[in-house]
Amino acid sequence: MSRVSRLRALLGVAGAQLRHERTRTVLAVMGVAMAVLASVLLASVGLGVMNTGEEKFDEAGQDIWITGGPVELQPGTVGGFENSLIGAHELENELEARDDVRAAVPFIFQTLYISTDSEEFETVIGVGAGTRGGNINYIAGGPVDGGDSHYANGSYDGPMQHQVVIDQQVAAQYNLSVGDTIYLGGTLATANQNEFTVVGISQSFSQFVGAPTVTIPPSEMQEITGTTASDRATMMSVKVADGADVETTATELQRDYPQYTVRTNREQLQSMLQNQAVVLASGLSLVVMAVVAGVLLLTNIQLSFVARHRETFGALTAIGTSRQSLVAVVLANTLGIGILGGAVGIGLAIPSIWGVNQIAAALSGFENVVSVSKPVLIAGFGVALAVSVFGGVAATLYLSRISPLSQLR
Repeated sequence: MSRVSRLRALLGVAGAQLRHERTRTVLAVMGVAMAVLASVLLASVGLGVMNTGEEKFDEAGQDIWITGGPVELQPGTVGGFENSLIGAHELENELEARDDVRAAVPFIFQTLYISTDSEEFETVIGVGAGTRGGNINYIAGGPVDGGDSHYANGSYDGPMQHQVVIDQQVAAQYNLSVGDTIYLGGTLATANQNEFTVVGISQSFSQFVGAPTVTIPPSEMQEITGTTASDRATMMSVKVADGADVETTATELQRDYPQYTVRTNREQLQSMLQNQAVVLASGLSLVVMAVVAGVLLLTNIQLSFVARHRETFGALTAIGTSRQSLVAVVLANTLGIGILGGAVGIGLAIPSIWGVNQIAAALSGFENVVSVSKPVLIAGFGVALAVSVFGGVAATLYLSRISPLSQLR
């Protein structure tokens, strides 16, 4: 018999065994598929978060981020956020006076009360930031007139524009368009006293928090939340001057302002991911458990397969089938399960990624966080092959330790 005919015959035997013992085959395939599915989903989420983070930072059009410490919630206080960067406007002026800095923009995040009739109030994320710039795209309307004029060199007695930029979610939720008015404030009393006119609709600010936002100039945000005395902000974004190196500028800023934390876009993204280390570790642990469970399930099933067919293997040996051929049958059987499990796992991963994106959009406001990547799918199929090879090797080792002919006695 030629080698090709022999190989075809051995594969036929392995295929017949898979079809004959359908329950065993289905269980083994699903075990491998779950390992593949978990691996593909975690890898896709990880890569998606990194890519989405980099895209959001690129869309922001900034190079460096300066903070006074971690942003923490302060329940019971006006605004609810502990903004740790003090003297924001003074720092802004100092930074913009540098030759290596083109622009510096303070950002203030606070929880505000919002109402369209000054009677029924709800909460919304308020952003205190400049509303002009090439990286701010408007769906309707435009920026706030007059900029941050209320600051007035620290006296906070300049005119308040009482104009606000909202995002599409706020516009849809409250049925607002350009020219409509809303009430905003850090307290109900303050909100009743401050009516703002909607001058623009933009998604550029909600990308920072992944939630519905309203945006007003920084000094007006400080005024309606009672933080003018310390001129607090959440962070300061910096755009370096043309020709200036981002890494070098960040290093020099850190040296000149040691009381602050200075990070580039990538460093800021890495810091955000490090804060979620426990969540990431939990996800990785689940994937490892899924892969280990797949390996153990497939190995157990294949060992049981060899044990149940000892007499069959003995009969084959008695009629002249070599031990190598028996090993080949077991390996082909296991490899077939791996290929089927890999195909099923990848087939389940694609709609699962869509489902994860829907959940992520509902919880965080960020859309299409997880994407289908060909290298990830190939790696997932590699996991299936690795699991099947491990199970096949274990089964062949067990086969090599028994004497097939003795099973016929």
